[in-house]
Amino acid sequence: MRLIGRLTRRKPIVAFGTSHSALHRSIGLFQLVMFGVGGTIGTGIFFVLTQQVPVAGPAVILSFLIAGFAAGLTALCYAEMSSTIPIAGSSYSYTYATLGEAPAFFVAACLVLEYGVSGAAVAVGWSEYVAKLVTDLTGVVLPYALAHSPIVADPANVYALRIGGPGAGVVNLPAVVLISLCTLLLMRGSRESVLANTLMVLTKLAVLTLFVVVAGSAFQAHNLTPFAPHGLSGVGAAAGSIFFTFVGLDSVSTAGEEVVNPRRNLPLAILIALGVVLTFYALVAVAALGAQPASAFAGQEAGLAVILQHVTGAKWPADILAAGAVVSIFSVTLVCLFGQSRILFAVSRDGLLPGFFHKVTTRTHVPSGSVASVGAAVALIAAVVPSEVLWDLTSMGTLAAFTVVSLGVIILRRTQPTAAQGFRTPLFPLVPVLSVISCLYLILQLRPLVFEVTGVWLAVAGAIYLGYSARNSRLAAAVGETA
Repeated sequence: MRLIGRLTRRKPIVAFGTSHSALHRSIGLFQLVMFGVGGTIGTGIFFVLTQQVPVAGPAVILSFLIAGFAAGLTALCYAEMSSTIPIAGSSYSYTYATLGEAPAFFVAACLVLEYGVSGAAVAVGWSEYVAKLVTDLTGVVLPYALAHSPIVADPANVYALRIGGPGAGVVNLPAVVLISLCTLLLMRGSRESVLANTLMVLTKLAVLTLFVVVAGSAFQAHNLTPFAPHGLSGVGAAAGSIFFTFVGLDSVSTAGEEVVNPRRNLPLAILIALGVVLTFYALVAVAALGAQPASAFAGQEAGLAVILQHVTGAKWPADILAAGAVVSIFSVTLVCLFGQSRILFAVSRDGLLPGFFHKVTTRTHVPSGSVASVGAAVALIAAVVPSEVLWDLTSMGTLAAFTVVSLGVIILRRTQPTAAQGFRTPLFPLVPVLSVISCLYLILQLRPLVFEVTGVWLAVAGAIYLGYSARNSRLAAAVGETA
């Protein structure tokens, strides 16, 4: 019982409020909304369609709506938790206050998996648009070996992997370049990173609006039939994979210590960003599926740009979209790296990881150790792993974190009903319960290998926690416990 007590020791909410932070509050509401939109729109629209339309057919529209419904329920829970605990660490910090230290550490492990794999997956997809844009503008074809990973997925089974052979490259160099640029930008400071993200998001929304207008002019209803060739199982499987595209909602709360008036702006930014994201997802998905048959999506690199080229018979709309994708997908990777670095910062500050990860530079107010480590690790993954393998792993991390946050709302209302809240989840406890059920449903749609890889990852996390974290916990030291 004593061991269980140590593993579930909870960090009081007042302790979060009194923690000294070397981070600087410089992010306003509009910038924070752009942060959430920038970390969300891009992955699910610019290239996930080519992965999931073959799985669900035109019914992938329903997959987006299902994933969006679950994300909406969770967004309400996030809004309450972020206004109650406006601190860096997001789901990790919320879990520390509600379920305890060990569960919080495992949530942090899920978040590291979520952000790291997501950043790598986005970078791999980004390289496809770079290759197309370079070829269209200059006629130069990037060497295949330098734009594709050495690990290849079998088209019939993306989890049947091989190294080398037909279709394999040497290294995905554009993906590595993207992550390196994002890392350098984050090193300059949050203010600069947020400004760059805002400009990129506005570009992204303008480009997607162009796509909806042009592709929508070629809408053909017969392209939507058969609507669900693989039945509800295909719709559910696609929804489970697509869910990772909503990771940007979590990334908003990772900036809790760098937001002006966080109790008001954090929940507002989460809900506004969700509304913008769902609107654009629905419009782009319908326009894309109406403009070409579902069978044409399989294996289609830089898919939206190709659709515009087919619709117009000209290269310039496709070039504009490819250029917009190159700029805007940059913002998704930037937000992923930002979020992961702040997770490591919060965990390290609590003593559960070495202090290197929470050292903040005096001039830029950036946790440089976390940023550099995250950049190096994500670049390595993007260089050698194909995107097909990465989507579901990201969804698992996202769904696990969202489930725990929804549970946390219920626990916090019961255990600390007087805690200060800037936002209260409506229809309590129905909304958080439905959020948990929706997330668990989507988790069950993921492939068996995802559970195996996640299990191995969490086993490694468990070894780190028992071998280092439990012995160095600052909360344990504060209450006089020893591991």
